[in-house]
Amino acid sequence: MIVQRCTWAQKPIFHEYHDTEWGVPVTDDRVHFEFLTLEAAQAGLSWETVLKKRAAYRIAFAGFDPMIVATFGPADIEIMMANAGIIRNRAKITAAVNNASRFLEVQKECGTFNKYIWLFVGNKPVVNAIHGPAAYPSCSAVSDALSKDLKKRGFKFVGTTIIYAHLQATGLINDHEVSCFKKSC
Repeated sequence: MIVQRCTWAQKPIFHEYHDTEWGVPVTDDRVHFEFLTLEAAQAGLSWETVLKKRAAYRIAFAGFDPMIVATFGPADIEIMMANAGIIRNRAKITAAVNNASRFLEVQKECGTFNKYIWLFVGNKPVVNAIHGPAAYPSCSAVSDALSKDLKKRGFKFVGTTIIYAHLQATGLINDHEVSCFKKSC
């Protein structure tokens, strides 16, 4: 039986991620922080590169616990800069540490980051009709608004394209192609 997946997910490395995670609505704050960190790390690179390094990221970033990451100091950043298992970009690493502190501020203000982010889509996923690779948008009014608000709160590496990717990955926007078996899930 041939499984019909989104065009971008044809390589075997993407199958499990596409089939079990991408586009599945996320309500867990730690998962939101993980994807914010990974999407920022991807900037200028491929998602395949990030997926290959994901396990090392989980170790380096303390299981993506924002309470722990927010305590990282210069020595921790230097350790990560020497870690070949992750993308060794100082700006991206320091942004992740900064974003952990900003993430905790949002949690304190809103109860959870999840409550905050889902407000941008009216607490229900946006479902788009994607008919192939050319139909994928790189941003939207939702990602523009969320990006602007996150930047105002002091987050880094949260441009509208990065945020749109986050919204897709975490299921706030369902961009599975109409021919994909996950579209109706």
